[in-house]
Amino acid sequence: MDGSYILSFINKSLLFLLYAAKHVRCANLHTASKCLSDKADFSRFPVPTLDSLPQDVQERINDVTEKSRFTPKVFKAMSYRPDEFRAFFTYYDAVMNDRPGGNLTKADKEMIVVATSSENNCLYCIIAHSALHRIYSKNTQLADQLAANWRTADIDDRQKAILEFAMDICQCKPLSQERFSNLDKHGLDQDDAWDVGAVVALFALSNRMAYLTNLKPNEEFYLMGRIKKEKK
Repeated sequence: MDGSYILSFINKSLLFLLYAAKHVRCANLHTASKCLSDKADFSRFPVPTLDSLPQDVQERINDVTEKSRFTPKVFKAMSYRPDEFRAFFTYYDAVMNDRPGGNLTKADKEMIVVATSSENNCLYCIIAHSALHRIYSKNTQLADQLAANWRTADIDDRQKAILEFAMDICQCKPLSQERFSNLDKHGLDQDDAWDVGAVVALFALSNRMAYLTNLKPNEEFYLMGRIKKEKK
């Protein structure tokens, strides 16, 4: 038996042991059917493989991936806790989708997200929702201004009233009647004020979960909405 044969045998044995150790580790993580992948580079927590997740969670991730042509990392990170994934995105839909009779636009809501996430120093939400703001507003510059300093951004009086109200909530300041009156002057009623507060509250949670997981934004977000697509 020559040396090369022995070396080959040892290498194959080591590979087998490493393979077996990985699968034993996975079997001990909840159950073998919920084997978690190695810690991802965008989250400090393990990220479940897609096929290990409950069917409804898989469908939600597949749906957003098909629409976006990539999977926003927040979906992968939050899937570590499927029940919390469901609760988070159900509330996200309720708050961020258009409300019948509501006067806040999708661009208004994304403006609130960018400004408050900047206040909370949340990298993921600033980058991801700046992209969404650029898309909904058709404005390639305002999101960057909001992220830097909303007070000096090129916003109109209506947007200023919304952000003053939102930032008081973000900073847990007592809400004055003047803030409500300023919204009313711009056609925003009590239910709209609730909507502003709900967006702020949702992203107070989102910002902190991003901190907890050390969530990093997808590269795709950085250029979204900055370059106009040529019509075919």
